[in-house]
Amino acid sequence: MKPTARSCACAVLLLLINLLQAPARAQDPAQAQAQAKLNIVIVEGEGAVNDVKDRVSHEPIVQVEDENHRPVAGAAVIFSLPNQGATGVFANGSKTLTLTSDAQGRAAALGIRRNNVSGPMQIRVTASSAGATATAIITQTNVASTSSAGLSSTAKIWLIVGLAGAGAAGAIVAVTRSGSSNTSMATPISITAGTPTVGAPK
Repeated sequence: MKPTARSCACAVLLLLINLLQAPARAQDPAQAQAQAKLNIVIVEGEGAVNDVKDRVSHEPIVQVEDENHRPVAGAAVIFSLPNQGATGVFANGSKTLTLTSDAQGRAAALGIRRNNVSGPMQIRVTASSAGATATAIITQTNVASTSSAGLSSTAKIWLIVGLAGAGAAGAIVAVTRSGSSNTSMATPISITAGTPTVGAPK
């Protein structure tokens, strides 16, 4: 039985379909995505302590790398701050900031305005490129200032009393030296924690 023209056409069509599908299977996007990997390297900011009152802040900087540890330029990098507790906002007034990694694969979240809550603060970082994603957590600590601005009222009073006492002692020394400027020998002065004692001339 000879093949008909219709059966020959079907066979040719089937062959063409198989040839067209072969490259598609070789470039399967799912396989390409499974092979692609990203890494986030924390360059600066991990373990940093931020002084909230004195506005001493350590900005987080990350570097996006591929599976061969080569920098990935043009990756989308998202920094996210906590919703509550020790947190803050970025310069845009939001708790999230989206950046693009530079030629070295780096992205820096500059200008974080932290709130006045002391405690640990976790900054979440997400990077994506060519269908691959990676995440990392940068842990920092926000603390109140330990400078003299944080002294209690009692401590401030004692500080004022101490400064006043030092000023009075200085005044006594100045007066004594002024009164003995015409004598050949200066009058010895003994200053103690109590009332100053001035010895008589010899």
